[in-house]
Amino acid sequence: MLEKDIQEVLFSEEALAKRVDEIAQEINRDYEGKEVMLISVLRGSFVFMADLCRRIDLPCTVDFMSVSSYGGGTSSTGQVQITKDLSSDIAGKDIIVIEDILDSGNTLSYLLKLLEQRKPNSIRLCTLLDKPDRRVKPVTVTYSGFTIPDAFVVGYGLDYDQKYRNLPYIGILKPEVYGG
Repeated sequence: MLEKDIQEVLFSEEALAKRVDEIAQEINRDYEGKEVMLISVLRGSFVFMADLCRRIDLPCTVDFMSVSSYGGGTSSTGQVQITKDLSSDIAGKDIIVIEDILDSGNTLSYLLKLLEQRKPNSIRLCTLLDKPDRRVKPVTVTYSGFTIPDAFVVGYGLDYDQKYRNLPYIGILKPEVYGG
């Protein structure tokens, strides 16, 4: 039923699994002998983080934040709101923020500055998708899955109006579905 709304599949289930494995290997190399804390930015990154976490061969903990700058629309409003904060202290820890998509950079720029104030040992960003054509604020990405065009994508945790998260691939949503 949901597939009828997809214009094109960008990344298959197999392509996603392969890239997640590669990112996990980079993290394993970079943090060898250390413990990392993965912070998932809800809700879109939960599938990506679950898959990535299972492929990391290091001691790691997880926590979650919910941050919004979209309201109910399809583009960032620029107004960032934390709707769920971390449950644990990050001071002195090696943090990797896990995000589904880096778009305008407004939300992640704000979030990274906020987390830096909490004095972690290190903080890096891992995003599954990078959409540089829409960037308005500079954000440094350490681990990036795929660079994508300026299109509205869903699946593998990403949604439109809370739908399509359960698709096992990432696809471009037909513009007529969201009024684009």
